[in-house]
Order: sequence, then structure tokens, then C-alpha cells
Amino acid sequence: MLTGNEEKFIEYWKTNRDRDKKLLRQLFIGLPAGLLISGGVLLSLDLDWYTRANMVANAELNPYVLLIALAGIAIFMAIFYKKYQWEMKEQRYRELLFKKESEKNNTGENDAAI
Repeated sequence: MLTGNEEKFIEYWKTNRDRDKKLLRQLFIGLPAGLLISGGVLLSLDLDWYTRANMVANAELNPYVLLIALAGIAIFMAIFYKKYQWEMKEQRYRELLFKKESEKNNTGENDAAI
């Protein structure tokens, strides 16, 4: 027997799964998570917690390359994060549909046996 939350999730995901799979939507919704990762990289360079890496970065690092790398990290993490979430929801949806179908088949067999 499916719980109320599971039934609500099935209905929600049935209507929203195609909308959430679009690449631009995944990018814009996942961008804050990607920016957090990029911000952490930038913050670690700014805090001087690893002196040798900071010296090398100040001597040899091109700021444009750093900005392009940070933007690449943010975009990659945004898309990867949302695709991972979509896959997890899709897996849960399929498992719940299988559970619902198997319960329907089991109750039909039990009714026929009586």
C-alpha cells in the first residue's frame, strides 16, 4: 500500500518530469549550487591557507583563465547536480510505479483465490 506522500509524488513527477529534464532549466535552477563550489575555490585562494599555492597563483595565474575556470566549474556543477537529482527522482518514480503495479497484481490474485 502506497502512502499519501508517495501518491502525491507519483502525481507530481508524472506532470513535471519532462519540464525538469530540460537543460536550460537544470542550468538556471542548479546555478546557485555551482556558484557555491566556485565561490569556495575562490575563497580558498583568497584566504591564504596554503601559502605555497598562493605564491604560485600570484606569480603565474592569469586572472582571465581563473574566471573562465570558475565559470566552467559553476556551469558543470549546476548541470551535473540537477541531472543527478532528476535521475534520483526518476528512479524513485519508477520504483513506486512498480510497487503500485505489484500490489495491484497481488490483490487481484488474492481475490481470485478466495
